Amino acid sequence: MTLAATTDSTLAGRGARIPLRDYLPENPRAGASPFVWIHGGGWMSGGLDQKESHAVAKAIAGTGRRVRTIDYRLAPLLRWRQLASHAPLSLEPSGGRFPAGRDDVVDAVRDLVASGERRVLIGGASAGANLAVTAAVALRDDADVRVEGLALAYGGFHSALPPLPRSVSSRLTGIAGRIAFTPDSYERMTHNYVGDETLYATAFPAGESLAGLPDALVMDADRDSLRASGDQFADELRAAGVAADYVVIEKTLHGFLNQPRTRGFRRGIQAMAAWLDERDRASGGPAAHEGEVR
Repeated sequence: MTLAATTDSTLAGRGARIPLRDYLPENPRAGASPFVWIHGGGWMSGGLDQKESHAVAKAIAGTGRRVRTIDYRLAPLLRWRQLASHAPLSLEPSGGRFPAGRDDVVDAVRDLVASGERRVLIGGASAGANLAVTAAVALRDDADVRVEGLALAYGGFHSALPPLPRSVSSRLTGIAGRIAFTPDSYERMTHNYVGDETLYATAFPAGESLAGLPDALVMDADRDSLRASGDQFADELRAAGVAADYVVIEKTLHGFLNQPRTRGFRRGIQAMAAWLDERDRASGGPAAHEGEVR
């Protein structure tokens, strides 16, 4: 299947105007729930043209499903040297810290529903996976919105990185070890995102009550320290009574959905597309997409 069009627009959100991009398949499958996809970037970088946003949305829309991406508000940018530093962070006032990005996602989902799409699927990568879950929590009691499922790729769901199992830490050699988030760098990034520690319980979904959330796909990169968060979060979802499939894409690093020419990207898209189709079948929608994801 091919795209008929991509349409850029802006939405008057409650905090600022929100740039959106909708991907419309040429031959949409009847009953396929639209998919809201949220890019990563440590809550402080990325946008609509980022490959992790555009390439993923284009690939999923190519299976016959409408996709919406969101240029949500961002926290102040930290350079790698700042993440590696032990100096106190300068937490100057910023309109991009939590709950700004979460609220932008919620507003974009509600706008999609207002256009006639009552059922939606939500997903994201890295920081976007976090935003997908916190948005679903915020929408959980909204009678007008039915979130059918959450597709989450290598997300950060905890304010502090859980202990990394030896089976995973042994994989962090070479480039994987050099680019991996350490507990210290991860905590600096999450603190930069939220600023106010009293908000951690709602900014990081592992601190929320997870009961009543929709089924989830939790997908991790093989050689990624954030597997500690994804693995534990999948267990926490199951403990709350939420059906959670946990998948590790072999021989991949964090951010593999930002590399559309790689085998890891293709495998990740195939896994996600198949899982989204299964959610449609479970909710009475169409069967699997036609053809292969390329």
